[in-house]
Amino acid sequence: MIIDCHGHYTTAPKALQAFRARQLEAFKAKTAAPHKDELVISDDDIRTTLAENQVRLQRERGTDVTLFSPGAGKMAHHEGDAKVSQQWAEVSNDLIYRATQIFPNSFVGVCQLPQSPGVPPANCIAELERCMTQLGFVGCNLNPDPSGGYWTDPPLTDRHWYPLYEKLVELDVPAMVHVASSCNPCFHGTGAHYLAADTTAFMQLLLSDLFKDFPTLKFIIPHGGGAVPYHWGRYRGLAQDLKRPPLPELLLDNVFFDTCVYHDPGVELLTKVIPVKNVLFGSEMIGAVKGIDPQTGHRFDDTKRYIDNVSWLSDEDRRKIYFENALNVYPRLSGALARMKS
Repeated sequence: MIIDCHGHYTTAPKALQAFRARQLEAFKAKTAAPHKDELVISDDDIRTTLAENQVRLQRERGTDVTLFSPGAGKMAHHEGDAKVSQQWAEVSNDLIYRATQIFPNSFVGVCQLPQSPGVPPANCIAELERCMTQLGFVGCNLNPDPSGGYWTDPPLTDRHWYPLYEKLVELDVPAMVHVASSCNPCFHGTGAHYLAADTTAFMQLLLSDLFKDFPTLKFIIPHGGGAVPYHWGRYRGLAQDLKRPPLPELLLDNVFFDTCVYHDPGVELLTKVIPVKNVLFGSEMIGAVKGIDPQTGHRFDDTKRYIDNVSWLSDEDRRKIYFENALNVYPRLSGALARMKS
């Protein structure tokens, strides 16, 4: 089985974004928000938007199961307020749940959290619990910058985040550290803000003793870890200069990277620098980069090809990247896969 740890419902029916527009218009006008029941999406709408897109590509590319979450950029936690984010998270997560029910052998849910700038992360706990205990989800997306590019909240290592981490540990749930859209014109969303956030989160972790307080907490840093693998020597050197423990000892029991890098040299570097046990297969298909690479004739986000092309990976290495590592990082995933078989 090949498990894709990084998928978003980027092809969601247009009614979802129309609802979001009405929600934000109501917030700006200080009128009543639309009720969740006003969002009407049929099972056929979900079936069509997925069968012709993500499910078709799974079959074409030889992958099996995708850990599936709402569109990352569209989380837009900087829009509205905590109440708006709460409703938007519930609506978005409910849609993911329906997708997992319509395609139960293709998708496992990962939730959006109702974050909002300046609002304590503990505000997310109820929705996290609902998604894990009632909807059968296995992970969450954690935005390290709910302000959308202005970084107004404390670092991920600050005690500001601890109540949420305590619940993640209690529920045995990992978090993918994934920002949403950028409202700062200095940072293109997927080309700069995403990758800068991945790199920033890693450096925050390097500077802290977070995992002494939470030894079983797990983070997945997406998009190949941003600049981290490319500058691994820099981070090893910084850790040494700052009298921090060596990187493998400091972070690599708790921090993992996906393969959303989109070219052969990048995946070769990732798998040469980062231990295989810390690499999870991911594609973020129909996401940030949708086009065809003119140099190869294949789509940039067909990331399985890159893993298959790395000559020094053994069959056992590939099994870990494609399957075993995801089971280790997402403890609830084994149960979800067992439910598929039943």
